[in-house]
Amino acid sequence: MKRIISTLLIGGLATAPAVCLAADSYRWLHVTIDTPWMIFLILLPMVLIPAVLMAILYWKFAGTTPESRKKEAAELAASKPRVDNSESTD
Repeated sequence: MKRIISTLLIGGLATAPAVCLAADSYRWLHVTIDTPWMIFLILLPMVLIPAVLMAILYWKFAGTTPESRKKEAAELAASKPRVDNSESTD
């Protein structure tokens, strides 16, 4: 039994590098003249989306200060009616 297991183990380890070499073959890498453009088009949104979002958020909060935002939040909380659910139904 040990001989069968060791034979299968050694055979598997001996064929593993051949499988790995096939995955690293250049035939799987289809590099053409269009490849830099594809990389550029993938990276462009990754750079521009955070920059556009930062500009929008800066524009939205440009005229406000933390004190004015706290004041607006307090006024909004004061204007909402409070519901008292402390009554029990015995």
